[in-house]
Amino acid sequence: MDVLNRDQVEAFWRDGYLFLEDAVPPEKLTALSSEFDNWVDQSRSHRQAFGTTLDGRPRFDVEPGHTAEAPTLRRISSPTEISDTYLDVMRSSIAVDAVAQLIGPNVTLNHSKVNSKLPGARTEVKFHQDFLFEPHSNDDMITVLYFLDDVTMQKGPLEVLPGSHRGPLYEHWHDGVFTGSVASAVVDETRDGMVPCPGRSGSACLMHGRTLHGSGPNHSDSPRTLFICAYKAEDCRPLQACHVPSVHEGEVVRGEATNRVRCSESEMAYPEIPTGASFFNQQERHTVDM
Repeated sequence: MDVLNRDQVEAFWRDGYLFLEDAVPPEKLTALSSEFDNWVDQSRSHRQAFGTTLDGRPRFDVEPGHTAEAPTLRRISSPTEISDTYLDVMRSSIAVDAVAQLIGPNVTLNHSKVNSKLPGARTEVKFHQDFLFEPHSNDDMITVLYFLDDVTMQKGPLEVLPGSHRGPLYEHWHDGVFTGSVASAVVDETRDGMVPCPGRSGSACLMHGRTLHGSGPNHSDSPRTLFICAYKAEDCRPLQACHVPSVHEGEVVRGEATNRVRCSESEMAYPEIPTGASFFNQQERHTVDM
């Protein structure tokens, strides 16, 4: 089912991202937010990352300084495994139809997660390209960021560099360390071209896997939470283990399985699989001054 008009399709392939309103119906949005609130309450009884994913790493990641009184839950890996509501939205949103229109008709799930910036937290996302975390046989990969809250400029919205999906793959290794981010020189060179992506709750931003992006901290007194689902063409095959493993990885969400692989040319260093709860640990440990 086509949900995008010609201008929207052209805009995505020109810019490497597309904003989509009303991607999550109000009743499902309420359910998603309620479950997230429950997870925040659950985190109050923990002092550090907790829970377990398929590869034994913690499912719930908290920022340093997390307390019961001021929780800073920032990442939930593979929420589709522990919530029927999140699983349903991952499968049924019109954003998935948009993804199929852009890179389909056959589409599978790569991984899912929740990223949150709670009031008082210092979490920021250093600029990076998703493809550098997840090498595949081709780059027909689209990440959908579902807005669970209104995202204002004060909340540290997603920032993207339009057209960067058609540009180089920037190095994410520096001085022998996988930092999960591009060099500061790259940020300085591209800063003036960055575009923020604020929007209402229930909206979604579709972003190409090569698009350079990041976000600053939340300076408001209300949360900024995203449910993030990474999708890919069914014939886009992984070249390394997924950094956010899930029982739903590879599930066909639109179209059908073909048992085929399609290859395109790209060159990059293999990323480092996180050993901590999330890539935030990788980005926190290392400052790139190159």
